[in-house]
Amino acid sequence: MARSVDVSPSGPLALPTTGIGSGWEPAAIMTLTLLLLSLGLVTLYSASAFLAQGQALPDYYYVLRQATGAVAGLAILGVCAWIPHDLWRRLALPMVIVAWLLLMFVIMPGTEDIAPLTKGARRWIRVGALSLQPSELAKVAVVVWTAARAVRKQDEFSSLSRGLLPFLLVWAALMIPIALEPDLSTALLLGMIGCLVVYVAGARLTHFLFLGLLAAPILYNQLDVAFRARRLIAYLDPSADPAGAGFQVQQSLLAFGSGGVAGVGFGQGRQKFGFLPEAHNDFIFAMIGEEWGLIGVTATVLLFMLLILIGFRVASRAPDLFGELLAVGLTSMIALQALLHMAVGLRLVPATGLVLPLISYGRSHLVVTLASLGILMSISRASERPVGRRARA
Repeated sequence: MARSVDVSPSGPLALPTTGIGSGWEPAAIMTLTLLLLSLGLVTLYSASAFLAQGQALPDYYYVLRQATGAVAGLAILGVCAWIPHDLWRRLALPMVIVAWLLLMFVIMPGTEDIAPLTKGARRWIRVGALSLQPSELAKVAVVVWTAARAVRKQDEFSSLSRGLLPFLLVWAALMIPIALEPDLSTALLLGMIGCLVVYVAGARLTHFLFLGLLAAPILYNQLDVAFRARRLIAYLDPSADPAGAGFQVQQSLLAFGSGGVAGVGFGQGRQKFGFLPEAHNDFIFAMIGEEWGLIGVTATVLLFMLLILIGFRVASRAPDLFGELLAVGLTSMIALQALLHMAVGLRLVPATGLVLPLISYGRSHLVVTLASLGILMSISRASERPVGRRARA
């Protein structure tokens, strides 16, 4: 009688090597990234074709520029996924210094030829066909530096002066020039990301509450600036200024309402025909709602949720504290920006001017986001190596 052969696996099942790391997290991050990029390019073409034609440009002008940024960003993602994540710890301070110098250059008098005033703000450095938004680099620099510094500050977070205060000084050095561009939304986002990283590292919640009370008058003074005050009033009562500050939000809600369940169809949206300003940028989520409907909105939200959950999973499995904090910061940066962009389109929060990661037009933001996802892959790859107890310092 023939003997049966046991072919069952003797150990835990594992996915094959993907080339960007063993296991499923790096492959899942890459898959979700490509899906969101594809959705972004398709939506961007529909949202920007009429705008480009109105500027005497080819209808594919904006999507082609975004595609070149995507190609460059994916190449940088591959490099960041390949290099050890601990390298960023050594580059933390130089990144902050470079970001600060670029931010100061943007707002300095006499640099208008390279850092021109665009739509009432100076946020870009433009040299020929190339452009750079230093505030995007500043966000990553803050995450990397805060994570690296927090590892060394583990025993000092019980003290406000020796624990949290040094972080605030460096954050303020970057937040102030960003706010002066002016770009208060990005400045506040930068501060929020930094606070999340040090809170995970062990900073005390009471210190944040105390400093929040001290900062409240400054924030109130900034919100009292004319155009920000109008935005806040429009959020509280859109009918108060329907043709002014409340116009974008009203048109955004009309776009979502027009989309219904299945949307009006690709390229069939009407709000992009001059009714919804910045449809390819600040309000591209509304374009998804109009042309793809509730189904498209739900799919977009699910893709971001999966990406964010995987990012936090990478953080929980990081081989050291620096990797954990770095993954938390980069994931939070993407999560907060996506959440705020979507909330603005649905009038859940006042208009902020923040773009939707991987989908809105903007090559600086796109490249930085892809680089951040590459770093997450690098941390995930490091987590797969056999290690003992994670180093906490």
